[in-house]
Amino acid sequence: MPLDVHLVSADAEVWTGEASLVIAKTVEGEIGFMAGHEPVLAILAEGQVRITRTDGSKVIANAQDGFLSMEGDTVTVVAGNAALVS
Repeated sequence: MPLDVHLVSADAEVWTGEASLVIAKTVEGEIGFMAGHEPVLAILAEGQVRITRTDGSKVIANAQDGFLSMEGDTVTVVAGNAALVS
């Protein structure tokens, strides 16, 4: 079962879609999410959010000032500033 991923900034939706893996930087270090991960709520640190789509292609975004959550195979990253790199 794929992850349902939502990456949003304060003023826009940056990327939404299905993924097999999401890696993000928190104030406590990097964390990775796959389907079935236990629920998490963490403070986002400045850095990259790396998303691997279900077809294996990558989405990379710079993000800072926000939080991320994982619950029920849904990953939500809410950043004050976020922009796609590739």
